Amino acid sequence: MSKYLLTLALAMALPGIASAGTAKPAPRVFPVAAAPVLEDHYPVHVTQWPGGVTSLADVTYSTIPGYRPMIVDIYMPPKSAGPKPLVLYIHGGGWVAGHTRHSGALADFPAALARLAGEGFVVASLEYRLAAEAPFPAQVQDARAALRFLKGNATRFGIDPTRTGIWGGSAGGHLSALTALSCGDASLDAPGTKAAPGSECVQAAAIWYGVFDFAALSASRPGGQDGAAGKLLGCNGPCTAEKFAAASPTTYIDAKDPPFLLIHGTEDKTVPVAQSHLAEEKLKAAGVPVESIYIDGVDHSFIGKTPAQTREATLRAMNATFDFFHARLDKKSAAK
Repeated sequence: MSKYLLTLALAMALPGIASAGTAKPAPRVFPVAAAPVLEDHYPVHVTQWPGGVTSLADVTYSTIPGYRPMIVDIYMPPKSAGPKPLVLYIHGGGWVAGHTRHSGALADFPAALARLAGEGFVVASLEYRLAAEAPFPAQVQDARAALRFLKGNATRFGIDPTRTGIWGGSAGGHLSALTALSCGDASLDAPGTKAAPGSECVQAAAIWYGVFDFAALSASRPGGQDGAAGKLLGCNGPCTAEKFAAASPTTYIDAKDPPFLLIHGTEDKTVPVAQSHLAEEKLKAAGVPVESIYIDGVDHSFIGKTPAQTREATLRAMNATFDFFHARLDKKSAAK
């Protein structure tokens, strides 16, 4: 074997030995902190939307030991004079499915949220722990944590924390209603939570086909059973009246609650329209401002018998919801 081939063979066999005349690479240098770093430093994904709206994807609002980081998508209007009202959206999915970027039959829900941001709101879409990950009240704890995170970073996101709305459909409607109605009730916070009183409160709530009373919902099911509620509440066998009451928004209704918008299809076979009728009755009895829209002939998620009926119902609900938040959270309205 020639000297050249012998040198090449040794270099290949012992990669730590540089061949003659090859400079040793400089040591690699990386930033090093004084303690373990747990924050996510992956660059935030920024998207530009029509009208100068900017969104941030997968922003971590809470890190709970034993669980994945909890995230929100945040949509911000163009920067202009003064902070903007906040609207937190909570998705549905029977408490066991769903994500931040879908709602009913809307073909492009992120674009719809960006449209709301373009009308002068900071909009956040929430991801929360599902029932298979953690039983109730983990889900409402997450909603409260997100509101506190967003308000605590009001300057960063351009938020007016005194003008906050919440919006959700189905399971998300339940969680939105419960969050809005339980303002100031620390029993729904995680043990050890340290937060300013009222930091989880909102000033307006829009609820689409939401669950308000679990006992009434269970009674409407064949045999009095509701598998989705049982999974959420962690019941072994039939849920107790106490468990139903603790998770039911109607339990928390009082005169201090914020204005509500209720929208429900009259033919809803998943969450009976009676749930919104019951909520409307109890809210009015407590003196809480409430508007209600019952859309004839449509099922859950505003699904009609034809695509045209689904489209009409969905657009009616969206326009009413946008108008409601303008009426309740725009600066002149909020000052009344």
